[in-house]
Amino acid sequence: MAAESRPPAPAPGLPLWPLALFAGLMPLVAALLAFALSVRLELVPACNPLIDGCVSISRAARHDLPNHLFRALMLPAATLQGLVWLLAAQWLKHELGPGRSLQALALLGATAAVALVLYATFLGTEGPVYRALRQYGTVVYFGFTCLSMLLLGRGVQMLARAQAQSGQPHATRLPAPLVRAHVALACTLVALGVGNAIVAATLPVEWKGRVENVTEWWGALIFVLGFFALAAMWWRGGVRLAWRTG
Repeated sequence: MAAESRPPAPAPGLPLWPLALFAGLMPLVAALLAFALSVRLELVPACNPLIDGCVSISRAARHDLPNHLFRALMLPAATLQGLVWLLAAQWLKHELGPGRSLQALALLGATAAVALVLYATFLGTEGPVYRALRQYGTVVYFGFTCLSMLLLGRGVQMLARAQAQSGQPHATRLPAPLVRAHVALACTLVALGVGNAIVAATLPVEWKGRVENVTEWWGALIFVLGFFALAAMWWRGGVRLAWRTG
């Protein structure tokens, strides 16, 4: 099995861009739907969580119907995200050759997906053990997805340079704006993490929670945009999953 980059012309194999698209779209729908329902049910205050930081994603999806719908969407989304990271590593390996960073990408991406399953499974449960599992899942998911995006950004930069140096037709290369956008998103994630750590050490407790909530929403949005950017690159490059025998 290999993920192959081909021109947009029809080719055998399964196109991969819908997998990346839905890997980003499903968590977005899950979070927005859970928040909207929680506001409607008066479980959380009505606000703009991206600016006000009045509620975290976890709190918006913790109780009743929002919780059930959130988990119903997030569990298959976690599976899709893990699959996308594995296929992305295989795609870059096919284009660039094997490397430790690609092995790390596959491992980190798969671990992040497992952590997301853990988080979604125990969201809404009570008790110190369940709370610890949720927190572990959140930290590992955000941290490892950030690292995966950084490794993928490095990989697509290398691939874009290799395509340019080989004289590959411009129409079949990775679009430079998409490559730059993905790298910028990954760097923004790092900046968010550093900023959140500084806030935790300097701001009063009443502001700390709000800033953490805003950071969580923006971080999740960047993840979504990262998967969208990858979907666009796969669509533009005609990347398909081909089965090889023998």
